Amino acid sequence: MREADVFSERKNFKAAVQNETLLSVNSRLEGRSSHIFFVAVFMCSSLFAQNAARIPAEVLHKIGYINSSPPPDFQSALLWGIAIADSREAGFEKAEVSVAWTQLSCIVDGKLVILNDDQGNVRGGLYRRVPWFGTDAHEPMPISYSSKTSVKRFTILPVGQRPDRVWHFWSASHRAKLPRGRRDGCTAKALVKISQGALLQIGMDYWRDTQLSYGSGGNNHEAGVSGWHFPSDQWQEVVFSDIPPAGIEISPAIQLERHLPLE
Repeated sequence: MREADVFSERKNFKAAVQNETLLSVNSRLEGRSSHIFFVAVFMCSSLFAQNAARIPAEVLHKIGYINSSPPPDFQSALLWGIAIADSREAGFEKAEVSVAWTQLSCIVDGKLVILNDDQGNVRGGLYRRVPWFGTDAHEPMPISYSSKTSVKRFTILPVGQRPDRVWHFWSASHRAKLPRGRRDGCTAKALVKISQGALLQIGMDYWRDTQLSYGSGGNNHEAGVSGWHFPSDQWQEVVFSDIPPAGIEISPAIQLERHLPLE
């Protein structure tokens, strides 16, 4: 065999070995990626199953969701929340949800616009729980306050007193009008404390205008709702947003100073 042929054969053999090595490495990496993906899916599924088991059976939506964008003629928005007692928990009769503040904001033309910013107050009603929101008929929602003299008071919803009802609350201030411009979505926030035996969600609705009532339906468009939040000794900031997770530049960002309420 000529020297040139030997050199060419060695070169081809080396290339074949390199290709086989790369294929082996890629195969191992793909296998590892598949394994990581499987573990991640399994962990998420396990976490969902654990959380779902903590939510009473009659609850219609056990996970958060985002609905489609509202029609263009919907020009108003309202923050709301849902609180319930879990009668499966010992001592649920004393269950409470405290609300320190609520805030509704939207991104309009790339700017953060605050629509509602309420401190220590909400309003709402008690709705049918079985079936879940079976009718729009509701009773007045009893509330109390931490202190009527404190600037940083918070609202207390004694959900354990009426475990047969959904405590549906919304921002104390009136339904807000959406500013004109390119709207990229809105965010509902609240600072809450959830006692043992209570659960909470937060969401928001778009409305045709600031005045129309619910009526027979069709005047509001639910943007969606957060996942359920569970009891904690600490104050929790709960959030729902229909703003896309990427691709939105916010300028300037408005940061409001927040403090924990005085107890």
